[in-house]
Amino acid sequence: MIHIPGGTCSDLCDSNLKLTRRNLLRLGGSTMLGLSLGQLLNLNARAGEASAVTGGPGWGKAKSIILVYLQGGPSHLDLWDPKENVPDKIKSPFKSIPTKIPGTHFTELLPKLAQVNDKFTMIRSVSYTPNGLFNHTAAIYQIMTGYTTDKVSPSGQLEPPSPKDFPNFGSNIIRLKPVTEPMLPFVMLPRPLQESNVVGKGGTAGFLGKAYDPYYLYPEGDDMDMAKMNHLKTDDLKLPQEVFALRLDRRARLRDALTLQMPEIEKAVESYNLDEYYQRALNLIISGKARSAFDLEQEADTTRDRYGRNTFGQSCLLARRLVEAGTKVVEVVWPKVANSDNHSWDVHIGLYARMKNQSAPMLDQGLSALFEDLDQRGLLSETLVVAIGEFGRSPEKGVSTSGNSNSPDGRDHWPYCYTSVIGGAGIKAGYVHGKSDKTASSPLEDPVHPMEMLATIYHAFGIHPETIVYNHLNQPRELVKASAVTKLFA
Repeated sequence: MIHIPGGTCSDLCDSNLKLTRRNLLRLGGSTMLGLSLGQLLNLNARAGEASAVTGGPGWGKAKSIILVYLQGGPSHLDLWDPKENVPDKIKSPFKSIPTKIPGTHFTELLPKLAQVNDKFTMIRSVSYTPNGLFNHTAAIYQIMTGYTTDKVSPSGQLEPPSPKDFPNFGSNIIRLKPVTEPMLPFVMLPRPLQESNVVGKGGTAGFLGKAYDPYYLYPEGDDMDMAKMNHLKTDDLKLPQEVFALRLDRRARLRDALTLQMPEIEKAVESYNLDEYYQRALNLIISGKARSAFDLEQEADTTRDRYGRNTFGQSCLLARRLVEAGTKVVEVVWPKVANSDNHSWDVHIGLYARMKNQSAPMLDQGLSALFEDLDQRGLLSETLVVAIGEFGRSPEKGVSTSGNSNSPDGRDHWPYCYTSVIGGAGIKAGYVHGKSDKTASSPLEDPVHPMEMLATIYHAFGIHPETIVYNHLNQPRELVKASAVTKLFA
């Protein structure tokens, strides 16, 4: 019989129950925050084997990634790829302005980004044939997982998230490239991926299991509350004093008893590195590193102002703080749900006012500050930054391409050609990849599929894109069936 020093405690064990192998393994994964955190920090032992194929430009340059997900589908013609000498029904209502890259123009909506685009690459030829992906949710699923879904309702909506889903790319990364510091490996903020009532599709670890889910940081407040990042709550990253003093102490003494009294069992589970994983889970709680990273009040007012005192700007600032503290993957989801009004990018109606007064100024200030700040802190060389939506907007205004109605100044969904931004971690600086045609309707040069974007991300982390994972049926599947666009790397 194993003797536990100290008083009896019903929340630790039942003296009438035998110690099972499962119980032993659970000791190694701290259940202070539930099994998911312990498993999350136990990734080293469970990481799959990546392909032996390595090398090439940019291979393994990234230590972290910030994905700025412009959910809703920004209009490329009204932001990054304005066209001159085209009919009024196509031409942007916004003036064209020069940028740091000679011959490359943005619209007047992005004056700050126009002054820092020498720090990143513009991809003006992102393109795919929809095959049913004209709706937001299906397109989001594709760009986040690298796979298309086979279940779409007549309205274009998907089923809710399922354990059978393909994993979000971030879940694959933290599984294959585990964190080595007591820090949350994957954080998604400030709201879930969503269209209408389908929430979170493409934003989970799917068949990898909840151990690889992101840490979801969704502050209270609706989408129009620009101060919602002031309401961050991370209570699950700390323990009440009585729990810390009593329960963790008893668990530590339980482990000591096992080591002293049952060396044969300790030897049997030696390969699971219980001490290491227990300590990681404990360190995450007691070190305060994660809680500190979430504390935006530690930033100077000038820095917070620089990013913009709104949900998007402060989310970008928090993303920088997280990667600086050791988080590997941060997904900043645009703070307004797709298929909605106001500062959503889904501009079927009221494009001029919504982009000029709401969405574009926030994007311009927040994203430009992120690139500058990462660069000035020496983090851009190892942090990949990607800004992309699920599609662009139709070149012709006022027409329907997806079954939606559009006002005369509105643009509908357009997956055939749009623009993405990628920078840091070995990506060329001040480079324009690809070229759209006269009306930004289709690529003229170097088309890039969203799946190739994912392949490029994996490549930057030193993960071969076709590394095999096993789904819920134990069937082998590639991370993504695409190759990295190595031309993007210096």
